[in-house]
Amino acid sequence: MSRSLKLLLLLLAVALGGCGTGVRKDKAPVVEYGAVRRAAEVAAPRYTIKRHTVQAGETLYSIAFEDGLNYLEVAEYNGLKDPAAIRIGQQLELRIPPDDGTVDEQPPVVAARAVPKVGETKTQPKVGRLLYSPGALTKAERMQSEQGSAATIQTPGAPEAVAGDDSADALEWGMPARGKLVAEFSKSANRKGIDIAGARGQAIMASAPGKVVYAGSGLRGYGKLVIVKHNNTYLSAYAHNDRIMVKEGQSVRKGQQIAEMGSTDADQVKLHFEIRKQGKPVDPARYLPLVKS
Repeated sequence: MSRSLKLLLLLLAVALGGCGTGVRKDKAPVVEYGAVRRAAEVAAPRYTIKRHTVQAGETLYSIAFEDGLNYLEVAEYNGLKDPAAIRIGQQLELRIPPDDGTVDEQPPVVAARAVPKVGETKTQPKVGRLLYSPGALTKAERMQSEQGSAATIQTPGAPEAVAGDDSADALEWGMPARGKLVAEFSKSANRKGIDIAGARGQAIMASAPGKVVYAGSGLRGYGKLVIVKHNNTYLSAYAHNDRIMVKEGQSVRKGQQIAEMGSTDADQVKLHFEIRKQGKPVDPARYLPLVKS
């Protein structure tokens, strides 16, 4: 048998063997783990849906406030273009998050920034890609000198910015009442604000400028309550008042009297004060100059 014939028979045997095995040489199936994870997240309920019927005297702000929700999210979820446009008997759906709606009690994260001593400037060199040469060295020294001359010294005692806060939402907060601090904010004890004890009829002031979005007694546990909207991020609440001195829709300035201290739905004469950030209670001690007794 010739050499070429042997080679031809060998190639034919290899070809027939490959066809007879019935094994496909396809690639292994690719598992899309990201899609599986997303499907699992969709299947798992992230919110509890609560249906609420609007009652007389309620506003969207008070409805959202009661469940620790952001009124803007409630409006968007229910297709409300105007948060004030709700009517008695209207059905709303509230998406309640799995937690209790309060935020962590940890102190705010303060942006780290070194404060030079008075009379001392602290600079950092600018980084650039300069090839070494006498001219480049002169240019680098000039850059360093300009950096030093432009440095400023922060006034000692000036407040630091809180990391994550938008400067557009920055507010100057003031004490809403004078008196003794008798209860502090506590997530574990489900205290969503602070209590300040005082005398009946004592002035309650707006802690920051804003607009009154609720003034009434429809929220159980709060008595006669005033809620002030400061911007799209912050609300403040003033509870247990003896007399409310403002109306819904009224604009108020910081320090303006909005109510008189009382004991409605409370065990003593006091102000219960809350600050809500995007619907969630935050510790007022992070914003107010509180003096603990």
